[in-house]
This record gives sequence, C-alpha cells and structure tokens, in this order.
Amino acid sequence: MTHPRLSLALDGADALPLSGQILALGPVAAAGDLPLPKERTTVVQGFRPDHDAFAARGYRTVPAVAEAGSGFAAAIVFLPRSRGAAHALVVEAAARVVPGGPVWVDGAKTDGIDSILKEVRARVAVSAPFAKAHGKIFRFDAPGPEAFAGWAAADIHPAPGFVTRPGVFSADKVDRGSALLAEALPQGLKGRVADLGAGWGWLAAQILTRPGVSELHLVEADHAALACAEVNIDDPRARFHWADATRFRPPAKLDAVVMNPPFHAGRAAEPALGQGFIEAAAAMLAPSGTLYMVANRHLPYEAVLARHFRELAEIGGDTGFKLIRAARPGEPARPRR
Repeated sequence: MTHPRLSLALDGADALPLSGQILALGPVAAAGDLPLPKERTTVVQGFRPDHDAFAARGYRTVPAVAEAGSGFAAAIVFLPRSRGAAHALVVEAAARVVPGGPVWVDGAKTDGIDSILKEVRARVAVSAPFAKAHGKIFRFDAPGPEAFAGWAAADIHPAPGFVTRPGVFSADKVDRGSALLAEALPQGLKGRVADLGAGWGWLAAQILTRPGVSELHLVEADHAALACAEVNIDDPRARFHWADATRFRPPAKLDAVVMNPPFHAGRAAEPALGQGFIEAAAAMLAPSGTLYMVANRHLPYEAVLARHFRELAEIGGDTGFKLIRAARPGEPARPRR
C-alpha cells in the first residue's frame, strides 16, 4: 500500500516548507513509507506494532503527541475513526505548527473525512480538497489552537472511578464481553496473572478483587489506553506493559491469562488477531495454567484452542458472546460441555 492522496497533495510546489521539521500524527505502518524526508519527520503513533515499524524504518517515532515537541514547520493528520480523537489531533497539529505553516488532514470517507472537512472549514480557511482512493486530503494554515477551542481531548468517565480518552476501545462504557468475563472469573483465581489487551483497565480492576492474585500484568498495545489504566488502577500488584500482546513474554510463567482479544483490523474483521492472542497465551502459561477468554460467538477459535490446550470448555456467555476456559497448555484438547 501507499499514501496516494498525500503523494498527490505534496506534488504542489508549496505543499511543504523546504526546511523545518514535519509532524505526522497517526499514520498506519501498513500503508508503507511516508512520502516525507525521514530526517525531518517525527511520527506520533501510539499503537505499539505501528510505532515499532516506523521506528525500524528510520523515523523519529514517539507514542504520544506530548512527547513530539513543538515549533514544527508543517503537520499531516491521518484521521482516526473516532471523531473525538480526530478533533484532538487537529487541535494538536494547529498548536504545534508555527503560525501560518501548512496542516494537511487526510482520511477515508468511512473514517469521517467529509464531516471533519466541513467542521474545519467552519473555523478556518481550507484548500480545495484532493479526492482519491475513497477519501480526501485538504490543507489549512496553522492559526494557533484558539481556532479549535473545545476540540482538545477531554476525560471520559465510562464507569465510577474510571477515566478514558477519545479513541480508545470502548471509551464510553464497559464492554459487554468484558463484563460477562468478569462475572465468570472464579473467586479463587490466584498467582501470577496477565490481562492481554487490557485496555483502560476495567477488567484488570475486577481481576484484582481476587485476593489470591499475587501480580497482574496489564499488556496493552494502545499507549493512550494503557495511560488511562495507569490512572485507573492503584494497586501494587499491577504491572503495566506497553506491548503487542502476541509478542509479550512475562518475566516468569503465569498461572492464568484473562483476555478479551480484539478481532478487527480497522473496520475489517480479522479473526487471526484473536488466534494470535491464544497462541501467545499458551506460550506464557505454566503447564498447569488456565486461560479465561471471551469472544464473539461467531468467531472460529475452537480449533486453535484445541491445538494449544489439553482441556477446553465453554463456561457461559449469551447470544452474542461465548466464555471459554482452556487449561493445561501443550497437548490436543478433549472438548467437553
């Protein structure tokens, strides 16, 4: 993949200043290299696999815009799906680019580029957009953050005692699958435990109500979500890891893994993501360890579970979700109900 709209927009003679640093907010690694000079570009990407991919390609890469700095000559905003997160990136770009410097906003129609174009146009002058590959890219000259008053990211309170931020998974409420899984976890859960894909920490907080849990590793690839979890959980047993769960290895084998794995890449269903979580969980567990997971009922996880665990059982759920207990990683399972 490439960045067809950005490449088209940057063909113009005055598309970018000839000198100065360029801020790239939220590009996706799968789209390939950015058509920007690497030595002048800072990438802000909080999703660990994409962050690591850009860093490996030679870009200066940081996980949060607060770490990027300021005084940029130009910025490109790659639109996220969340409207609130999109607003936050636009206002950050406007604040961190020198007054009058170009800010480009690129996005697919399915991610709301038309709505953002309309909203930005109501506040500042914008260029005629370039339309290509089911999306648009447009430009405005940085006016300073006051032009986008009210667009900065603000705390969301999805449950008593918890905060989230725009763009993190299930930012507005507790995910129903996680709620079902929390109810099904045994009160006697104990030992070393990991929550893979821990998000903003609600499920981890329920795990920590079990007094037998000696340590809990919260593993989350979304830097913003993990930052919320660190605010939400104040327990000395908690360990926080900004990591791709499929690559994470705990310091010692675990007694249990709890997870509500993702199954979407963008808008497309991708069951291989959950399968990767299952394989990783099996590798983390001690021979007597147990996996507790929730999944959408239609997802075909039983075969991969059977390849990695000796015991496998469905322990509850509802019409939309199934709860699964898989124990004793290693040999083929003997399914039972």
